[in-house]
Amino acid sequence: MIAIQKRKPFLSKRDLVGWLIMLPSLVLFAFFVWVPLGSNFVMSFFKDANYSSFVGLANYKYVFSDPTFIKALGNTFIYIFYSILIGFLIPIALGILLSEVIHFKAIFRLGIYFPAIISGVAVVFLFKSLYNPENFGVINIILKWLTGQTSLLKDDAKLAIPLMVVAMTWRGAGATMLIYLSSLQTIDTSLYEASRIDGSNMWHRLWYITLPHLKNTITVLFILQIISVFQVFYEPLVMYGDTKGGPNNSAMSLMLLGYDYFYGKGEASHGATVGVVLSLIIISISLVYFMVMKLTQRGNNEVKK
Repeated sequence: MIAIQKRKPFLSKRDLVGWLIMLPSLVLFAFFVWVPLGSNFVMSFFKDANYSSFVGLANYKYVFSDPTFIKALGNTFIYIFYSILIGFLIPIALGILLSEVIHFKAIFRLGIYFPAIISGVAVVFLFKSLYNPENFGVINIILKWLTGQTSLLKDDAKLAIPLMVVAMTWRGAGATMLIYLSSLQTIDTSLYEASRIDGSNMWHRLWYITLPHLKNTITVLFILQIISVFQVFYEPLVMYGDTKGGPNNSAMSLMLLGYDYFYGKGEASHGATVGVVLSLIIISISLVYFMVMKLTQRGNNEVKK
């Protein structure tokens, strides 16, 4: 007698309970994220926020021909350069140094992580006072005492982005450092002991043991760092107190440009267009991130085999 296999239900009771638990979050996420994204995308093809006149790709032609957009896009790559130079390497160095600390490790860890719990806006206000271009600014007082001269600091177009990245790094380095520190703690200490017996110095241990074990973490955080740079917004807005991004748009970002179109110039459709372009860029980078994660996981599985 042929046994009849019982057909499994499309949704089991356990799956149904799981979906019901997630339903409120999914509804809120769709309402506050996907609906605005969809509306923003549609608005980019119309003349204004009232969807009164369909203009096709005219808004995209306008935005791509706007010198301010070209400036903001170029600034983004400058942000990425300094973010990698300053904000990406410092947490790695801090994680490696802290892993070597024996005494008072918890105090050092708390001290480095503490800026991460401070409001981002408060951090920008703090550095705004430090970067004050007047003679009574904190850094200018130190410069005058050391060199006898002062600097324009944040009002210097060449220093605008590097100084902004310093403020962002001061706040975010601690949290990133903890990720590296947790990865460092998974390294087998016998590898270091064997390398010392073989006569290798500190740099050899760093190059052949530490960095290879941090490779996956470094790759993932590198891509996430680039994604976060494309979302720079309130830092230049608070630092300069307007939507222009400093002298000659020197610190203008794509998100701040979209905000300026919306609320500074009242051109909602152009702001929506910048938002769509920015979303496409971030989605593309996110796809690269998922591909890297998949390849990394596949590589780890092959190593285990």
